Amino acid sequence: MACIFIFKKIAGGEIKINKELLINHKIKAREVRVVGTDGEQLGIMPLEEALNLAREKNLDLVNIAPQAKPPVCRIMDFGKYKFEQSKREKEARKKQKTTSVKEVKMRPNIEHHDFQVKVRSALRFLQNGDKVKASIIFRGREITHPELGRDLCMKFAEELQQICTVEREPRIEGKNMVMILSPK
Repeated sequence: MACIFIFKKIAGGEIKINKELLINHKIKAREVRVVGTDGEQLGIMPLEEALNLAREKNLDLVNIAPQAKPPVCRIMDFGKYKFEQSKREKEARKKQKTTSVKEVKMRPNIEHHDFQVKVRSALRFLQNGDKVKASIIFRGREITHPELGRDLCMKFAEELQQICTVEREPRIEGKNMVMILSPK
């Protein structure tokens, strides 16, 4: 038996795989390669002998590489290991920066003042580190003039060129033209 995988469905539909390590009597292999507490190789030995060695030191025998032949087990304090692992994951989540995509919707015949309001809101989004999706919404026969939307997108990007770069050029998607800007 390799590892036990528990699948958890998280909000948003993504699936998180929780890999549980096998410890002590849950290990089913006959022989295991044993690694000591400070990383030294103790060699290949029967499972019972490895369990006795771990018990003598008041520690756990943890299967760290179940797919290896023979499986690699380490003598360690499993509770301390789990605590430090969760601590590392917490630190990684703190350092991880999530960028969201904010959308600014416009029409091809937008007035100058309304356009400036959209530019200011996009500027605020970009300064906060978010990407901006500029959408030009075409209604009715406006779609027959995509060059108006492209010109508007380019003008929008030009207004914000000091703080952002065009990640995706203007492209028609259905009855909308979409351009994505990312902060520098």
